[in-house]
Amino acid sequence: MAELVEVTDADDPRLADYRDLRDVELRKHLEAEHGLFLAEGEKVVRRAVAAGYAPRSFLMAPRWLDGLADSLAGTDAPCYVMPEALIESVTGFHVHRGALASLERRPLPSVASVLEGARSVLVLEEIVDHTNVGAIFRSGAAMGFDAVLLAPRCADPLYRRSIKVAMGTVFSMPWTRLPDWYDALPTLSSAGFTTVALTLAPDAVPVEDAVAGAARVALVLGSEGHGLSPRWEESADRRAIIPMAPGVDSLNVAAASAVACYVTARR
Repeated sequence: MAELVEVTDADDPRLADYRDLRDVELRKHLEAEHGLFLAEGEKVVRRAVAAGYAPRSFLMAPRWLDGLADSLAGTDAPCYVMPEALIESVTGFHVHRGALASLERRPLPSVASVLEGARSVLVLEEIVDHTNVGAIFRSGAAMGFDAVLLAPRCADPLYRRSIKVAMGTVFSMPWTRLPDWYDALPTLSSAGFTTVALTLAPDAVPVEDAVAGAARVALVLGSEGHGLSPRWEESADRRAIIPMAPGVDSLNVAAASAVACYVTARR
């Protein structure tokens, strides 16, 4: 059972994992240096622990102790208990869901192990917004996709905001980073996937036509601004578009992923 520790000082050094959560650059440095990530909210904390991530500690208001008793029972990590106003002074914002956990990261699996047995995967290139990454994970999980592959410069799926938007699906969806950006799509094609790039390219066809007849599909999504790089757009097996009403050229990448995942899952 986690040790319950009442804390009354917001400057207590034991709370270092939870400080300055609004400072993205600082958090990226701290979390990488210490090999940790944060989960926020009762459901997300429970899903992280259930997925086997080892807790370093918990931070929560008293009202959440009963609701997370099952997660606290299986670990000896400390649980720091504080009034919500004091938690806010530590984190820098109002934790309206009342509970946080700091957990140990795990080594990323190999691409081969993530793709083993997969039929539908998402491949993300330079999607740098944590909210979009989380939303894409959630769409993929909801539509039965098997895995997510990220190019080296994509945002971190285990950043707190990504996890929150994904509602913890990042813990259940296998994922890893691609070691080779340049030949990533040809390598997937060689592994038996039909790579389908969402793009506004002139030869793009409706996504339902692009995925038709493909046994294994790798759905490729590009950055929020300029979309896919020329290299990835040209090296994809097929180029696809979501047809828009006149006057609208495209959807936000998170919304586009939901539509494309839905269509691909029903191919």
